[in-house]
Amino acid sequence: MRLTRRTSATVAGAALVGLALAACSGGGSGDDNTEGGSGGGDEVEVFTWWAAGSEKAGLDALVGVFDEQHPDTEFINGAVAGGAGSAAKDLLQSRLQAQDPPDTFQAHAGAELQDYIDAAQIEDVSDLYDEFGLTDVFPADLVDRVTAEDGAIYSIPSNVHRANVVWANPTVLEDNGIDPAAEYADLDAWMADLETLKAAGVTPLSVATTWTQVHLLETVLLAELGAESYTGLWDGSTDWEGAEVTGALEKFETLMSYTNTDRDGLDWPEATQMVIDGNAAFNVMGDWAVAAFEEQDKALGTDFIAFPVPGTDGVFDFLADSFTLPVGAPHPDGAKAWLETVGSLEGQVAFNKAKGSIPARTDADPSEFSEYQQTAIESFGQDTIVSSLAHGAAAPVATLNAVSDATSKFTSGGSDLATYQTELAAAAQG
Repeated sequence: MRLTRRTSATVAGAALVGLALAACSGGGSGDDNTEGGSGGGDEVEVFTWWAAGSEKAGLDALVGVFDEQHPDTEFINGAVAGGAGSAAKDLLQSRLQAQDPPDTFQAHAGAELQDYIDAAQIEDVSDLYDEFGLTDVFPADLVDRVTAEDGAIYSIPSNVHRANVVWANPTVLEDNGIDPAAEYADLDAWMADLETLKAAGVTPLSVATTWTQVHLLETVLLAELGAESYTGLWDGSTDWEGAEVTGALEKFETLMSYTNTDRDGLDWPEATQMVIDGNAAFNVMGDWAVAAFEEQDKALGTDFIAFPVPGTDGVFDFLADSFTLPVGAPHPDGAKAWLETVGSLEGQVAFNKAKGSIPARTDADPSEFSEYQQTAIESFGQDTIVSSLAHGAAAPVATLNAVSDATSKFTSGGSDLATYQTELAAAAQG
């Protein structure tokens, strides 16, 4: 059963099939050429952007497991606040360049790590996959996406998130003559209802600052191009300047016309809150948003509904938070202790129950998770997997930054669609 507009019944017995996977080992985390501290495991500084809300709740839950598994290692919280980690990433880069790394840092799994790899700032942790038994419990699609171009693995994921989700307020829809149970075959069908809402004076679609607009953009590209051609945007097999992309960008431009005008002054929690409060009908956001609803005692199917972005049903737009072992980490043994907890069943269950994401492991019991999370577990196990642009899985940081700059310019009226498409093509080419 996929996540659909009609998802309101409890999903039981959903489980992923685990595959035994061989991790590709490069230099190895146990190499003697690591220039770090003396290997002390008495403390670990963990650098994240999980400073508030469900993210902090997830981190706190993970720390609770860490304290039980490694009671002799002190956890040092290096969290830095800032939407989508932008402030944290800036500070982290300054520290890495100054050769003052934390013991471990959060990063999105996938292409985002390539810049750190190219700069020789993080260690190959392939050996830890074998040591911690992760090769037996992480699914093949996930391992493929955390394996770098050199065949090595440089991080351990703590979770899996789905990006292509629409969140909606059924009361707002009903009050404006829209059936909350209706299903949209494509973006055009959805935009017909957005037009109805706009004509009624309701904010049809809430969005926030630039990264959330890029998030919306990637789901539109996925809906219009399909999984194969969307993936081709990142491997060069799809022409960024082609007619299909032009059509997708036209849809994105139309969708932006249905959004709130104060968007650039908001971050995702405020945009999601607009739906919770009934001040907007729809919001496109990753499934970390489910925690925002549940924290306010909102029930799926009654107070809010969730469904794949129209045109993307059967596709799971993937991202994952993960943790690294930096070159020169002052307490590498402490870092490895943290990575062990991150990958452990107990750690992943505690963390993801609080954060709203799903475990990267296949041996977690779905019945321990919320109704929405059970649908996500099932979808990840059976849907086509693609990688998120906005959250570091599909493209390197430099590409994402250039896409973000072009998007901000376009949505603020600084460029026309043709210029926008040209700038996106240039961004993808590096």
